[in-house]
Amino acid sequence: MNSDRLYSVVVPLYNEEENAPLLIAAIEKVLKGYKYELILVDDFSTDRTVKVVKDIAAPHVVLIELKKNYGQSSALMAGIDYATGDYIITMDGDMQNDPSDIPMMVAEMDKGEYDLVIGKRQKRKDNLLRTFPSKVANFIIRRTTKLNVKDHGCALKVFTKETAKNLDLYGESHRFITLHAHINGARISEVPVKHHARQFGVSKYGIGRTTKVINDLLLLLFNQKYLQKPIYLFGNIGILTFILGMIINIYLLIVKMLGHQIGGRPLLILGILLVFVGIQFFTTGIIIDLLMKTYYESQKKRPFNIRKISTF
Repeated sequence: MNSDRLYSVVVPLYNEEENAPLLIAAIEKVLKGYKYELILVDDFSTDRTVKVVKDIAAPHVVLIELKKNYGQSSALMAGIDYATGDYIITMDGDMQNDPSDIPMMVAEMDKGEYDLVIGKRQKRKDNLLRTFPSKVANFIIRRTTKLNVKDHGCALKVFTKETAKNLDLYGESHRFITLHAHINGARISEVPVKHHARQFGVSKYGIGRTTKVINDLLLLLFNQKYLQKPIYLFGNIGILTFILGMIINIYLLIVKMLGHQIGGRPLLILGILLVFVGIQFFTTGIIIDLLMKTYYESQKKRPFNIRKISTF
C-alpha cells in the first residue's frame, strides 16, 4: 500500500451498536500508518449506533447520519459522494467482511490493470435464505452478460475514485455494484477474501427483499442491453407480434374467400389484437427512444465514458 495515497473506507451502518467499535478498531489496526478516512453512514439506526460511534470519537472517522432509513444503496452513495480518497473501499458494518483483506485487494488494484477489485467470499458463513437467492442472481448475471464474476453480493470492494463516483445506485441495486461498474466500462478483478459469521445483531436480509433484487436485476439487464437503443427491444417485439397477427388475418381472409364464415371465430379477434399490439409496441419503442435522447441532451450527458486522456 502506498503511504502517500489517501484511502476512503465507506461503511453503511444500521443498528450495529455492538459491531461498530470492533469495526473501527479493526480498520485502525489494518490502516495504521496510512492516510485514510473511515466514513460511517448511519441509515437512521434505532439503537445506540450513533451514540457509540460519537463516544469513540476516533481520529479519521467521519459519521454521516441520514434523516430516515433510505436503504443500503442510498447510504453507500452518501458515503461515496463524501469520500475524497484516491481509492474508495466499501464494506459491510456487520464484521462479516475482514478488514485484513484490504491490503491484498489494494495491491491487486496497484497493478494498474483494474478499476475495481471485488471480493469472492470463501466458505461463506450465511444461511440458505441468503445464499440461495445470491447464487441464483450470480448465475443469471453470468448467463446474460459477459461479466464472469462469481460473487456479486460481497460488499468488500476497492474502487478507483472515478469508478465509484460514476455509480448511480437506487432501490436494492447496491447488490449489483459490480454490474453497474461493468456497464460503465470498468475493468474488474475478483480475488478470494475471508468471510465470518455474524457475532452481534441480526441480519437485515429477509425473503421479502428477494423480489426487489430480481426487479433491480431485470432493470440493470435492460439498461445494459437497451438503454441507448430501446427500439431494438420494443421494435422487435412489435414487428414479430404484427407479423403474427397479419399471418392470422391473411389466413382468415383466405378462409372467407373460400366461402366460410369467420365472424364468430376467436382467432379473428386474436389476429386483430396482435396487429394493434404490434403497432403499439413499435410506437412505444420510438417514444422511449426519444425520451432517452432527451435524457442525455437535457443534462448534457454522453452515452459513453472516457477511461483516460493522454497528452504527449
